[in-house]
Amino acid sequence: MIASLPMYDLPVLRGPTDDWWRGLAHHLRAAGLSDVPAELTRSQASAWLDDELLLSQTCGYPLTHALAGRVHLVCTPAYAAPGCSGAHYSSAIVVGEAPAGDRLADFRGCVCAYNAADSHSGVNVLRFMLAPLAGNGPFFADTVRTGSHAASIDAVARGEADLCAVDAVTHALLAHHQPEALVGTRVLAYSPQAPGLPLITALGTSAAVRTRLRDGIHAALADPDLESTRSALLLTGAEDCSARDYEAILDMERDAIARGYGELR
Repeated sequence: MIASLPMYDLPVLRGPTDDWWRGLAHHLRAAGLSDVPAELTRSQASAWLDDELLLSQTCGYPLTHALAGRVHLVCTPAYAAPGCSGAHYSSAIVVGEAPAGDRLADFRGCVCAYNAADSHSGVNVLRFMLAPLAGNGPFFADTVRTGSHAASIDAVARGEADLCAVDAVTHALLAHHQPEALVGTRVLAYSPQAPGLPLITALGTSAAVRTRLRDGIHAALADPDLESTRSALLLTGAEDCSARDYEAILDMERDAIARGYGELR
């Protein structure tokens, strides 16, 4: 079996992420799971569709699109970060430090950086916010794909882009552990919330194993010996969100398309 936690695995957080997995793996074994990997898989970007996937974390947009019907939702972690409430999160709309504008509408004709087209926090929710402003046409002069939220922030900080939407948890983790990455930027606003980044397992994982996964996760989240590790990762708990909860992401996409703004442009 394999496990991966790629979504918040920033280089500066490799140590706490590994510590969290070791603690979580201990509780998964205590919950009755025998084939729990000792280490996280990092050789693949996510291994989301691997038949041997025991546990991973994905974004809500892949969950509702490329992974729909191809994995099982286990639960949704909750984080202590601005823009987050329980297992729901938002995007931080990040702009340059200089006061180019105070409202999203002020950034018409600017350059937008985004991490990936299949990102809810980087594209889908921003598209939803811009759809009423775009008027069936392009809003930005240009868009630039960066490959990661951190790279999008860096593009804004360097003046290569004027705006980006980034996962509020990623932004908070950088603020806590790598504040220099945010120098030259500010948060313009936070987006509407949606269910956060879910933990998933392979489609072939039985209901009994999924129950043990949830039991182990909740035990690890309550373990006082893991408190400092959870704090470093801003983890506060987990909720049993359903596929129906993630319909909010599809609703935002449908709304933008209905308004004639099906692409971030």
